[in-house]
Amino acid sequence: MATSKALAYLESRKNLTGSAAGVLGLVLTFTGVAGPYWPVVVAGLYGAGALIAPPERPPLPDFPTPSAQLGEVREDFGKLDGYLAEVDLPPTAADRLTELTDLLTALLDPGWATELLVQDPEGVHTLSRIVRQDLPEAVDSFVRTRWWTRLTPGQEPPERHLERQLTVLKEEAEQLAATLRDTEARRQETHTRYLEERGG
Repeated sequence: MATSKALAYLESRKNLTGSAAGVLGLVLTFTGVAGPYWPVVVAGLYGAGALIAPPERPPLPDFPTPSAQLGEVREDFGKLDGYLAEVDLPPTAADRLTELTDLLTALLDPGWATELLVQDPEGVHTLSRIVRQDLPEAVDSFVRTRWWTRLTPGQEPPERHLERQLTVLKEEAEQLAATLRDTEARRQETHTRYLEERGG
C-alpha cells in the first residue's frame, strides 16, 4: 500500500512540477547564481513547484454508456415479456397491453430507433422506467387487487385501473416515438437546407 502511494506520488503532477522547478534550481547553482545556499534554493523551488501544480483529478466513475444501458433494458424487457405471457388479463386490458408491448418492441429492436435512443439518455431512462418499474407494477398490482376483489365483491373492478395505467404508459411510449421521429425529420430538413445552400 505504501509502495503504491509512493509510486503514485512519483507520477503525480506535484512531483513532476516540483522536479522541473528543482532542475531550474540546479541550473542556477551551476551558473553560480545560487551560491553557497544552492540546497535551499533547489529545495525551495521544488516545494514552490509542487505547491503551484494543479491538483490530481480522480478518474470519473465508469458508468455504462447509453448503448449498454439500452442493451440491459432490452434484456429486461425479454424477461418482462415472459412474465406478461403468464398473466391472465381481461380482453380490453390484454389488447392495450399488446399495443404497448408492440410499441416497446419496436423502440427496443436494434435499428434506427436505437441509434437515436443512444443519443437521448432521457429516452433511455423513460424506456427503462416503463420496462423495469411502471409496467410490471401495474400488472402485478392488478393481479393482487383482483384476488382481494374476489373476496370482497362490489368494489371497483381492478381492470379499470389497469386499463387506465396501460393507456398512460402507451401515451408515454408514443410521445417518445414522436420525439425520435421529429429528430429524424429535423435531420432530413437540415440536410435539405444544406444541399439547397450548397447548390444555390
